[in-house]
Amino acid sequence: MFLWGEDDFLVREAALAVLGEVQPREVDAAEWQGGETADLSTPSLFGERRALLVTDCRSLPEHAMQELAQYVASPDPEALLVLCSTVAERGKAPAALAKLVEPVGEVSEVKLARKDLVGWLVERSRSSGLEVRPDGAASLVEILGEDTAALDQALRQLGAAFPGQRIGRDLVRQQFRGLGEQRVWDLCDRAFGKDLPGAVRALRSLLEAREEGLMILGGIASRLRDLLKVRALPERMPPGELARAAGLRFEWQARRYREQARRFSVEELVEVHGLVVEADRALKSGATDDVVMPALVAAIAGETGG
Repeated sequence: MFLWGEDDFLVREAALAVLGEVQPREVDAAEWQGGETADLSTPSLFGERRALLVTDCRSLPEHAMQELAQYVASPDPEALLVLCSTVAERGKAPAALAKLVEPVGEVSEVKLARKDLVGWLVERSRSSGLEVRPDGAASLVEILGEDTAALDQALRQLGAAFPGQRIGRDLVRQQFRGLGEQRVWDLCDRAFGKDLPGAVRALRSLLEAREEGLMILGGIASRLRDLLKVRALPERMPPGELARAAGLRFEWQARRYREQARRFSVEELVEVHGLVVEADRALKSGATDDVVMPALVAAIAGETGG
């Protein structure tokens, strides 16, 4: 199966749903060594079903594509192969992968429209043993934005803060009051993910909400520091170890930040750091948010990375 979409958290959740109780071997596409598909045809010592989960498939090297082509020509019917790829906003499935999988397996887009976010949050809360009312879910989206991973983590925070309670708008605002900066996470994801149209829209939303430019810049600087840390660590480091080494709280952050860091060379990240310093100096010298911040975001999210 080939799963693709704009949201890496949703794509991964869909992959885990496909795998069910099966524990896969997980491989980051950029770390493909060769021979990974051989595991799918090797009988397990304990008789459990074999599975291979490959993430960030846009980074698959040519030799990996050749190996996958050989495997799907005669796949093991008892094994599971799940390929995942995240694309830019309004992007399409990588054509080579779709063409490879379509004759023998399912190619499925994983997506969630903004209008469906509230229902998704309500249903997800129920599956987690919480009771979040629709007005509470709507308030979460209003405060935190559309980042599904951040929204999922917010549900966990609400469950810990208000166990056994029906969670509506008032409790959500009580828990997340003053955390408008979390909406900057979405801006950073889009900007460092090279999604220029999405980054511009996210910035416009923040500025229209009268969020201060220096607060937004602080969020960008924080993400940049994290990406520099991730970029400096070994590519093959497992997500859990990467999170600990880079000082991140969650494995999903490590996976996401690694994917973002790969879009920039170290030199480009250093150049972005210089742009952030210049933007900070300009804002503190009286330049307006609506002039400084769009230029910075465009420089980050543009094709050259600065």
